[in-house]
Amino acid sequence: MKKMPQLALGPIQYYWSKQKIEDFYHQVAKTDVDIVYLGEVVCSKRRIMRNDDWMRIGEQMQEQGKTVILSTLTLLEAASELSALKKTCSHSPFLIEANDIATVQILHELGKPFVSGPSVNIYNSRSLQKLGEKGLIRWTLPVELSVTELAEFQRNRPDIIETEIFAWGRLPLAYSARCFSARAENLQKDDCQFCCQKYPDGLLLSTREDEAFLCINGIQTQSARTVNLLGEMDQFVELGVDVLRISPQSEHTIDIIERFSSVLKQPQSADRFNSELEEWMPDMACNGYWNGDAGMENCIKSPAHTGTGHD
Repeated sequence: MKKMPQLALGPIQYYWSKQKIEDFYHQVAKTDVDIVYLGEVVCSKRRIMRNDDWMRIGEQMQEQGKTVILSTLTLLEAASELSALKKTCSHSPFLIEANDIATVQILHELGKPFVSGPSVNIYNSRSLQKLGEKGLIRWTLPVELSVTELAEFQRNRPDIIETEIFAWGRLPLAYSARCFSARAENLQKDDCQFCCQKYPDGLLLSTREDEAFLCINGIQTQSARTVNLLGEMDQFVELGVDVLRISPQSEHTIDIIERFSSVLKQPQSADRFNSELEEWMPDMACNGYWNGDAGMENCIKSPAHTGTGHD
C-alpha cells in the first residue's frame, strides 16, 4: 500500500511583526502539520526575530510532536551573511534547509545532513545524486518543473532522498540584489525603512491591462497567483511524494492546513474544498507549471504521466 505524504509548513516569506509571528506559530502548534520550517529566507535585514526567538519557537514545535527545520537565506550578498550562516549551520540543534549552494558546501564540510528548498536548482537526476553524496536527505522540486519531470526524478532518485512538493502559496520565482519594495517606495535599499512590512502578502504588480502578473517581496519576486495542488493528491501518492509544502500567507493559513490535512485523510474530499480555498487566495489560482504549461495557467486536469515513482 502506498503511503500518504506528510504535511509541511514552509518558512514565512514576508516581513511580519514579531507579535504576528509569535501568534501565528502558537496557532500552528495546534494543527496537524508534521513539519515546520522556521527562519528568514529572503532578507538578512529582517532581524525582528533573533536566532534565540527561532530556537524557542522550534522547541515549542518539537514539544507538540512536529519536526523542525531551520531555513537559511536564499541569496547571500555579504561576508557578514556568510559568517552568520556558518554559525547557524554549526550550532543549530535542528535540521537545516539549504536555499543556496554555499549552505550545501558548509553543511557537507560539517558532515551534517540537510534538505534543499525550492530555490536550489536541481534539474536532473545526476545533480540530485551528487547532492545526496554531500548529505541531502530531502529535496524540494523547483516550482517551475512539471509532474512529467517529477516522474522521471522519482524513477531515478536515490532511495535515501525524499521528495517534497511546493503545493500551496505564491511561487518564489527569483531573487535580486536590488530591493524592489524599497524602489517602489522611492527608497534606497540601505535605507529601506523596512517598507516591506507594509505588505504582509507582498506588493502586487499588474499589467497595463490590469491583470495581476507578479508580486514583489523585498528582493524576491513571486507569482501573483497562488499555486494550489490539492487536487493532485492521487498523483502525489502514485509517484511516492513524501512531503507537501504549504507556504504561509497573512490570513487563513491555519484553515488551509486543515483542508490539506482533511484531504490527506480522505483523498476523495479534495473537490469539496477547492472552491473554498480559492476564496482564501490573495489573487487567483494557478497550476500551469505542474502541468507543463505557462505558470499562470490554471489547468483543470493534469496530463497523464509515464511510469511510477517509489512505493
